[in-house]
Amino acid sequence: MIRTKQDRTEPIVVDLTGPQGNAFWLLGYAKQLAKQLSFDYKVIEQEMMEGDYENLVNTFDKYFGDYVILER
Repeated sequence: MIRTKQDRTEPIVVDLTGPQGNAFWLLGYAKQLAKQLSFDYKVIEQEMMEGDYENLVNTFDKYFGDYVILER
């Protein structure tokens, strides 16, 4: 079946306990989102990599929390 593209109505959910919770996956997804939202990825990347994994997740949430729900 072919259908017309529909607007996404449900939020994007990322399961941090699965493969999407990998730090490298989160960095890659942040890059993709930053490009789509016209954010400065270099600033975000630097802040995400300043600390440990918790810092990375909290920084991701800081910039993209309005668009993505992170689940643990």
